[in-house]
Amino acid sequence: MRSKIEANEYKDFILGFIFYKYLSDKEVRFFADKGMSEDEMETLSESNKKQVGYAQRNLGYFIAYENLFSTWIGANKDDDESKKKTTFDVSNVRQALSAFDRLIGKSHKKLFKDIFKTLQTGLSKLGESATAQTKAINKLLKLIEKIPMDGKQDYDVLGFIYEYLISMFAANAGKKAGEFYTPHEVSLLMSEIVAWHLSGRKEICIYDPTSGSGSLLINIGNSVTKFMDSNKVQYYAQELKENTYNLTRMNLVMRGIEPRNINVRNGDTLEDDWPFFEDDDPDKYTLVRVDAVVSNPPYSQKWDNKDKKHNPRFVGYGVAPKGKADFAFLLHDLYHLEEDGIMAIVLPHGVLTRGNEEGEIRRNLIEKNNIDAIIGLPANIFFGTSIATIIMVLKRKREETDVLIIDASKGFEKADKNNRLRASDIKRIVDTIKNRAEIPRFSRRVPKEEIKANDYNLNIPRYVSSAEPTEPWDVHSIMFGGVPKSELDTLDDYWKALPGLRESIFRDISDRYVEPVSEDIETQALSHDSVHRYKADYKDKFAGFHESLKNDLIENGRRIELPREEGKICDDIFGRLTDVKVIDRYRVYQILSDAWQSIHTDLEMIQTEGFSTVMLVDPNMVLKQNSEGEKVEVQKGWRGHILPFDLVQRELLPEDLDALNAKEMELGEVSAIYDEVLESMTEEEKSGSILNDANTAFVPKEVKVVVDEILSEIETEETRALAEYLTISKKKDKLAYIEETTAVNWDAMTKAASGVYNKREVLNRIDSIKLTYDFPEDSFEYKMLRVQKAIDMESNLKAEIRAMKNALHLKTKETIENLDDDEAKMLLEKKWIIPLVTDILAMPDIIVGELIEKINAMIEKYKVTFAEVEERRTSSEKTIADMTKGLRGSEFDMAGLKEFQRLLEE
Repeated sequence: MRSKIEANEYKDFILGFIFYKYLSDKEVRFFADKGMSEDEMETLSESNKKQVGYAQRNLGYFIAYENLFSTWIGANKDDDESKKKTTFDVSNVRQALSAFDRLIGKSHKKLFKDIFKTLQTGLSKLGESATAQTKAINKLLKLIEKIPMDGKQDYDVLGFIYEYLISMFAANAGKKAGEFYTPHEVSLLMSEIVAWHLSGRKEICIYDPTSGSGSLLINIGNSVTKFMDSNKVQYYAQELKENTYNLTRMNLVMRGIEPRNINVRNGDTLEDDWPFFEDDDPDKYTLVRVDAVVSNPPYSQKWDNKDKKHNPRFVGYGVAPKGKADFAFLLHDLYHLEEDGIMAIVLPHGVLTRGNEEGEIRRNLIEKNNIDAIIGLPANIFFGTSIATIIMVLKRKREETDVLIIDASKGFEKADKNNRLRASDIKRIVDTIKNRAEIPRFSRRVPKEEIKANDYNLNIPRYVSSAEPTEPWDVHSIMFGGVPKSELDTLDDYWKALPGLRESIFRDISDRYVEPVSEDIETQALSHDSVHRYKADYKDKFAGFHESLKNDLIENGRRIELPREEGKICDDIFGRLTDVKVIDRYRVYQILSDAWQSIHTDLEMIQTEGFSTVMLVDPNMVLKQNSEGEKVEVQKGWRGHILPFDLVQRELLPEDLDALNAKEMELGEVSAIYDEVLESMTEEEKSGSILNDANTAFVPKEVKVVVDEILSEIETEETRALAEYLTISKKKDKLAYIEETTAVNWDAMTKAASGVYNKREVLNRIDSIKLTYDFPEDSFEYKMLRVQKAIDMESNLKAEIRAMKNALHLKTKETIENLDDDEAKMLLEKKWIIPLVTDILAMPDIIVGELIEKINAMIEKYKVTFAEVEERRTSSEKTIADMTKGLRGSEFDMAGLKEFQRLLEE
């Protein structure tokens, strides 16, 4: 739809119209709640000053009926009463956006003024003519119309879609992406760190001086409201680019944040600090101090550092060089912190090591004890850049004097072109920050004296390295075999968890080397008592866990506090894992996090729509191309609102499902017939047109032609009698023929209501007789008849399977709609709890399996000694030398051959 418009630019159109729909529908709901009917909505007019004022006081804006999103959608539809046809074009949008600016309430001017400016000024880019622009807008409006806005769901479908689209635009916008979007996982990490620091406070102010789309602020708000009233959070944001500044405002408003809590400004953060003077009172000086600052400023941006030495933001620290504004942004953030505040900022790795002005600023930050933690992030985690980045956490006042340095560069998963932090990576980092924990190859509290001794260089590998140790190679083992005990010692955590296992698998061959007792390490390990005890003890640790989840999530699911529930379950899991060796508790947490995404969504719907929502089914809408080549949504069956059809079929309709699976197995057996016949065919038999170009599959149409030719030459007494029957025209003669003729198996056919057999029935009988003709098994005719039977069987089976699937699909729909509460709860248990508990209880098997792999790798590494390799080489050389002795050629060939033999013998 965006045609030649760049994705990064097109976002302004689609997100702008989504926001307009949000405001429009919000006004409609507002007046509907006040008792206004749909017909009365048509009276909403700019000329009605009472309506305008009422909306402005309560909503901050007013949209007349003719400018409502729903009115636009209704345009171009026939009016049953007037039979007139209204029209909609791009001019309606221009007029509506202009009217919106004109009708903003005085108290909301800062929030809403020019918020649609980017959309309004860019409409001409949607087409070269008004007609083309109107057509593009109409398509866009019809798409946006599908977004549910019925108000029943508090989980903000619109906000979710908005955030999703922003991330998708960022992913496809190359280097431009960094201008307005911080990946959700990085944003969440920063938010969790900040929220933990702020927990327990009754009200807070949070600030992002380079706000982009506002996602960082929103995520902090979501995190801190787990601990406090959402209306007690003040949001401050500043953004340089007007288009992106508008994104911030839209995003904050659509997240349901009260307008009085939104303070957003369009300005240059470095040049025009957050208002020293109020816009409406230039004599009133105000310095904004906040409880938390989060920011992801543009990396190493050029800036004008002239005359900044005495700027209060930089006094006592220094001024960042004009070619790299990284520390200018950092000091700006720090300056706006309350004494007990916290900040988290994303920066390029270079700020840790660069010298001159930046080295001086870094020295002052360390000496003043401002740097709390440094987190090294994985490479290629931000859109549009693959450079190494860090998160630096700072405070104005700290009790500790050390710096917690975390190397989190190895914890991620691949996601398309970028790397992405997993939930377990985020939690590992946040827990390390909370506990200021020191973890080998991950984190360390570095004393100020050590940093000072390193000339205030904060390069992460200087203090913490996540690199795995280089794999050792023991020369003695290479030469003589055996596994070094020193390498087995690297698996010490496993041996402590599984006492006696090492001794049972290996025996000493010297004081420093061992060899395996058996070649089957897996069987030996899995049968060992310590492994059985380890698994049993782990299972005991989770006694009652299943029942606890069932009670909380299913029996009390409508009453639990969803934002806190995952944390509660995590604490329970971590408590059970306290004394469990080897198993990384964050791997277990990842299992919970993966499962929680689905559980959380389901519970959110149950809490907002009632438990009966479990018994609902929805139309399954899919995209399909119509006759005009356009993709349109059409219904293809049904799907459970919460319960998957396949789960319901497995648990409540097993007989129907087994019958369907049996039919599908029969269909699979037909495919085996094709392979078998194809393998038996000669090259000559394959040379015709009965196979595809690759000679890998039969062409049914061509097979039918060949089979028809074969069948035409087959005659039996019964086929001749049936052919004679087909020549009879009168019913009484047919009945007499049936009575008299014994050569035909009349019972093999179905009579018509008149008592005779119709032509199709007789012809089918003739074909079936001919198909059973007994040709030799190695004949071409036999093979082709077998293929034709398989084709017929396949066609029949597919028809049966389609019918069975349709019947099962409808039966599943009816089953869900008629569930009682106990059945619904049982199915939720099967969907949520059993898979989660099963995956968690499988961890010991995974751990033991990983140990077996490591042991086998060590054994395999030294299995073949150097002496054995040398012996094989010598034997091969002798074989080659013997083979060359029989060769003959010219005198030059023989001279060369003689030299080759000499070299082999040396």
